[in-house]
Amino acid sequence: MDQLMNRSQLGANGELQQATLKISGMTCAACVARVERGLRAVPGVKDCVVNLTTERATITYDGAAAQVADFKQAVEQMGYHASDMAIPEEVDSEKAEREREIRRQRNLFVFSAVLSIPLLLTMLVHLRITDRLPSILHNHWFQLVLATPVQFVAGWQFYRDSYYSLRSGSANMSVLVALGTSAAYFYSVAVTLWGQQLGITEVYFESSAVIITLVLLGKLLEARAKGRTSEAIKKLMGLQAKTARVIRDGQEMDIPIEDVVVGDLVIVRPGERIPVDGVIVEGYSSVDESMLTGESVPVDKHVGDEVIGSTINKHGTFRFTATRVGKDTALAQIVRIVEEAQGSKAPIQRMADIISSKFVPAVVGVAIVTFVGWYFIGDPGNFTRALINMTAVLVIACPCALGLATPTSIMVGTGKGAENGILIKGGEHLENAHKLQAIVLDKTGTITKGEPELTDLAAFNGFTEEEVLRLSASAERGSEHPLGEAIVAGARERGLELSEPKDFAAIPGHGIAATVDGRRVLVGNRKLMLDNGIAIEDIESEVSKLEAEGRTAMLVAVDGTLAGVVGVADTVKPESRSAIEAMKRMGLSVYMLTGDNSRTAAAIAKQVGIDQVLAEVLPEDKAREVQRLKDSGLNVGMVGDGINDAPALVTADVGFAIGTGTDVAMESADIALIKGDLKGVVAAIQLSRSTMGNVKQNLFWALIYNTIGIPVAALGFLSPVLAGGAMAFSSVSVVTNALRLRRWKYKEV
Repeated sequence: MDQLMNRSQLGANGELQQATLKISGMTCAACVARVERGLRAVPGVKDCVVNLTTERATITYDGAAAQVADFKQAVEQMGYHASDMAIPEEVDSEKAEREREIRRQRNLFVFSAVLSIPLLLTMLVHLRITDRLPSILHNHWFQLVLATPVQFVAGWQFYRDSYYSLRSGSANMSVLVALGTSAAYFYSVAVTLWGQQLGITEVYFESSAVIITLVLLGKLLEARAKGRTSEAIKKLMGLQAKTARVIRDGQEMDIPIEDVVVGDLVIVRPGERIPVDGVIVEGYSSVDESMLTGESVPVDKHVGDEVIGSTINKHGTFRFTATRVGKDTALAQIVRIVEEAQGSKAPIQRMADIISSKFVPAVVGVAIVTFVGWYFIGDPGNFTRALINMTAVLVIACPCALGLATPTSIMVGTGKGAENGILIKGGEHLENAHKLQAIVLDKTGTITKGEPELTDLAAFNGFTEEEVLRLSASAERGSEHPLGEAIVAGARERGLELSEPKDFAAIPGHGIAATVDGRRVLVGNRKLMLDNGIAIEDIESEVSKLEAEGRTAMLVAVDGTLAGVVGVADTVKPESRSAIEAMKRMGLSVYMLTGDNSRTAAAIAKQVGIDQVLAEVLPEDKAREVQRLKDSGLNVGMVGDGINDAPALVTADVGFAIGTGTDVAMESADIALIKGDLKGVVAAIQLSRSTMGNVKQNLFWALIYNTIGIPVAALGFLSPVLAGGAMAFSSVSVVTNALRLRRWKYKEV
């Protein structure tokens, strides 16, 4: 996740690298397919994904065989323009470029519309609405003067795009527009020049001009709407503080945020945005972290707590040491994840790509058949009618809406997820989440708080409780396991003086062993004791009692003798039960996966309403359990902390990592949930279902126009002008429908 723009993915030349380019000039799915095909043809390219909505190409390539300059040259040769993506600090320049494109399309549309309106009035005569128009409007030469600038100035982009498209051996939307309008325009020119000799009086300058005007209107509305789909990134970037107040050489000074370095001491006063990530060293406050978590309740912060850049300090003044700056801050990582997700391609897009690759040639074939059919069969010898019906087929069939159907929804959906603390790392993960049938939940830190506490203590065989606790806590000082940390914390709360352990060894899934004050100490489960020949029958009832209450019973042996039992409990998060009930109501099978023994696991599962428990699973076996569920035919989601559960998260169809605001780039997961809340899983699946429903609606609208419109046009029931209007409206309707996702909100199930 740390690669950005044209930086190496794995290292120096000779290894796989990744480049991201901005591609200008694409108009439809056929353009996307053409650019992908052209880039994949560059030697050294391993994979390429092009996104129409974001105008982004992501290229994975061998650095020893290709360079970014090669990709730019290939794109330019195809008739498009390639440039480096703007880095976050330059996002304003990209916004300005998009606004320039909107202005250009608006100017072309206004120019075309002004010249087309007089021609449009002549349609009233064609439609027999009126025959009372100024005589000059009927003059063919006057119509030619108006139509020619529309055809070759406003419509020049279609000819240029068609040239490059056909030169590369493919055809796109521009080819259809250019063919259709040129047929009507040049036929009308011929009638103007030789119509009297041929006895033909009807011209169709208004058709060619109005079609171009409507297509330009569609492109203008589409450009504006596409600009709104990237609002999530704009909002995130807008959250960033511009300056920071730091202490250097004993002096307070305000400096640009770009100049803050790791280790700077930063001061934040009430109401100010925290400029970068760091750790509080003095003072306390409450911080509004809603920009990261979606949670409106401020979070109390004290000395030692982490603060996140771009969150808002509500009340107190505090000082903190900067730990992450620039591209390493939580906000920068979120922006990077969202940008990469918005530039990715969902599997459902492949269907649109396949259709688009065959679509334009097929439409040209249908148009030719339409012309021939009308000229020889439908209305023998009527060249005009055959030409007009052929033009209507070409215009109604433009596949621009098909290219926008999927990426536009994915772009809005991933952006909306980021606003709600759901970081989706690719369109494929957003799509896969709606297919999930089973959810596997890790217990510690996912269902429970992951912060166990010492709750019970018992001593045997002549040992005192204080001695058992001191020895076990001393042994656990070398452990990073939450259960061990709970024992150490409990001993310190009781004021016990701990010794430094020697020969510490962690035994995965069983416990630990260490030497404390010259005595060999074992702390762990039944298996650890039995493997070391220590009898546990006499305390089985005590252990069972603790486990039945949902505590983890850790046996303690000293020099080969059972010394006692330490009970540790990890409390359930308040929202876990309601979130799990919501998953069930959504039709999901919920499993709990834990290394705890069956009794403890069953007690926790009962508290949260889980019936299917996978207990006593070693860390290395978690992925195997997930695979077993997948092998049974289920689409499986795995929820864990993104570190200890990495193999299982990768194995699952969708891996959900529950983290904190500063842990947003957990590589093992497909979806990172900034809040440590299981409701985020429910929200992510809801968002996936809403987004995929939106995609399917878009594909329906994109295809229905062509499915109905092409045969209607071929049968002569659709004029070219109406066909142009319908084609433009199809693109606008698809983008507008995708924008409805901006109103998405998490709903209690």
